[in-house]
Amino acid sequence: QVQLVESGGGLVQAGGSLRLSCAASGRLFSWYVMGWFRQAPGKEREFVAGTRNSILYAEDVKGRFTISRDNAKNTVYLQMNDLKPEDTAVYYCAAGAPLSSIQTTPGRYDYWGQGTQVTVSS
Repeated sequence: QVQLVESGGGLVQAGGSLRLSCAASGRLFSWYVMGWFRQAPGKEREFVAGTRNSILYAEDVKGRFTISRDNAKNTVYLQMNDLKPEDTAVYYCAAGAPLSSIQTTPGRYDYWGQGTQVTVSS
């Protein structure tokens, strides 16, 4: 069992930055694939970034967002730079069993945090 708690969301102007954190409890954090997803009102939850031994980004955040993890602290981060109004969403941290590649489908992840709101004003 893994419990995930996100923090770091907030309101920022376009072009600004935020750093999200996701603290995990439970054992074997380093074994899990850790992902960040986001869900805007009226839209489906979508993959943002994921990491285990490699890193994968959604196309629309490449070059602006950076995912990292500190296995000693059981924490995964999402550094978001050059934020745009279209990045506004609830951001979720997720943990899933490792497969042959980092999965982008929410159903492939077993554990989820409660989400943290990110709002980017224009």
